[in-house]
Amino acid sequence: MPPLSLRANTLTMPRFMLVHSHRPSECKVAFAAWRGFESPLRHAATPGSCAVSADMHRIWWAVDAPDEQAAFAHLPPWVAERTAAERVSQVTIP
Repeated sequence: MPPLSLRANTLTMPRFMLVHSHRPSECKVAFAAWRGFESPLRHAATPGSCAVSADMHRIWWAVDAPDEQAAFAHLPPWVAERTAAERVSQVTIP
């Protein structure tokens, strides 16, 4: 679940799942890209496969934002360029 600052108004604010991908050799660059970049995503735990995958690495963030462009604004440019955004909502599995 995202920090309170990212859960602005879940009744009217769209939610995006940001899925970032990078090669194992790019891990250091992916993490260094956050230095000096202000974002509510910094210093927050989120699912990622960097420590457990020898193949393509992925990091996922759930972000509430008015549109896809605003969702990408939470990411530094290098990370955003390697990220896909999917609009999502809660579903109940019967």
